[in-house]
Amino acid sequence: MELRQLRYFVKVAEYGSMGRAAADLGVVTSALSQQISRLESELSTRLLIRTSSGVVPTDAGLAFLRQAQLALRHADGAARAAKASRLSGEVNVGLPATTASVLAVPFMQAMRDRYPEVRVHLIESLSGYLTAMLNSRQLDLAVVFRTETARRWSTLPLIEERLFLIAPQDMPGLPPEGPVRLKDIAKLPLLMPSASHGLRLQFEASCARLRIEPNLAAEIDGLDVLMDLVRSGFGATIQPGAATVRLRGEALAVRQITDRHLRRSNLLASVSDDELSPAALAARVLLAQTVETLVRDGAWPGATLHKS
Repeated sequence: MELRQLRYFVKVAEYGSMGRAAADLGVVTSALSQQISRLESELSTRLLIRTSSGVVPTDAGLAFLRQAQLALRHADGAARAAKASRLSGEVNVGLPATTASVLAVPFMQAMRDRYPEVRVHLIESLSGYLTAMLNSRQLDLAVVFRTETARRWSTLPLIEERLFLIAPQDMPGLPPEGPVRLKDIAKLPLLMPSASHGLRLQFEASCARLRIEPNLAAEIDGLDVLMDLVRSGFGATIQPGAATVRLRGEALAVRQITDRHLRRSNLLASVSDDELSPAALAARVLLAQTVETLVRDGAWPGATLHKS
């Protein structure tokens, strides 16, 4: 028995006419009649009698009508309660620029589809700044790369990212196509973020481990400007795979760096669970699910899901 059949029966009983009920419901008369017949077959009793002037309920139909009307009222009330209690509120989410390149749009789409009443304030910034904003409670959750300064955070490892060399195709000294090692590209003029950036610290630590003196041409703390300078031939850069999403088929050379220690972990950090609103808790779960979907679908270059 379906709610649709109950609605059809109640409407026919109220109008006393199959044709008028069908017109009100926006269905053809034959389809309405078929559903009423199925309902009668399921109940093993006649609910309506057809007369020259229309249809009238049988005694069983009158008894069923009262209960059907009550059931529909309860169903409509349940639907109204569900809509009234739909998750609402706001959540402040921080994403580093490279991560935002691949994650921001799918996450915002998922939030709009799943929780349309939740307002998202999305902030793109350096991981270090996002860390400070989490500690000062300006953010509810953020994707970060380090947690040494965490204060009562909840953290969830998300992915490991391989790093890539991105350079002009005609750059002198550019290695041939295929994977490269850090020692093969360290002498290229490199455009890198400043020392406050986690990627820069990781890069320098790897160079120190290999006893390499990199050729640092300039420090750029904005991803868009940095990539504009690479396009203009000022130098090459080292970025995670997410940054390559913004290239959109541009004629730049992209080489995956194979050094094992030159990878970046993305962690989902939030203030403690007891401080998160229901909207923020829901957003945290959906963000993690969106990351997993992107990686499994191959939409996050160089990323693998964390083993946990």
